[in-house]
Amino acid sequence: MSDRVNHEIPPVYDGTSRVLILGSFPSVKSREGHFFYHHPQNRFWRLLAALFGEEPPASIEEKRAFLLRNHIAVWDVIASCEITGSSDSSIKNVVPNDLNRILDAADIRQIFCNGATSFNLYKKYCLPATNREAVKLPSTSPANAAFSLERLASLWAPVRDAAHF
Repeated sequence: MSDRVNHEIPPVYDGTSRVLILGSFPSVKSREGHFFYHHPQNRFWRLLAALFGEEPPASIEEKRAFLLRNHIAVWDVIASCEITGSSDSSIKNVVPNDLNRILDAADIRQIFCNGATSFNLYKKYCLPATNREAVKLPSTSPANAAFSLERLASLWAPVRDAAHF
């Protein structure tokens, strides 16, 4: 059974953010931890740390500082939806986030979507409002086991390049 869930994690960004990375909707673990990519098996933080030549941040404060220091904004496409657990395939009745909140405040040069679900939801719900194309990247989720961290890093390199352009 799916439940209506609201996204309660505020976006991370400031006026120096140059790239926006979008997930679909926070997992149960992220909702419990009150921050993005909180599940220990998700490779998001290890991947970004490798791309930027830093140690993976541990605390929420370290993660937020890492993102801002590297000109990265993070949020999700969905503001609320019906979802069963953390299953992207169960998402229904989507209400999208207003991404212009970030796009109007920061010099975002490129939008990246973390996985196909995020990308497809972005195209359906957000592209008409932002009028800005997004780049689909392979998901950092542990469910995407076909991609090693090294392979993800090679495909996610444009994030680093756009952030430090």
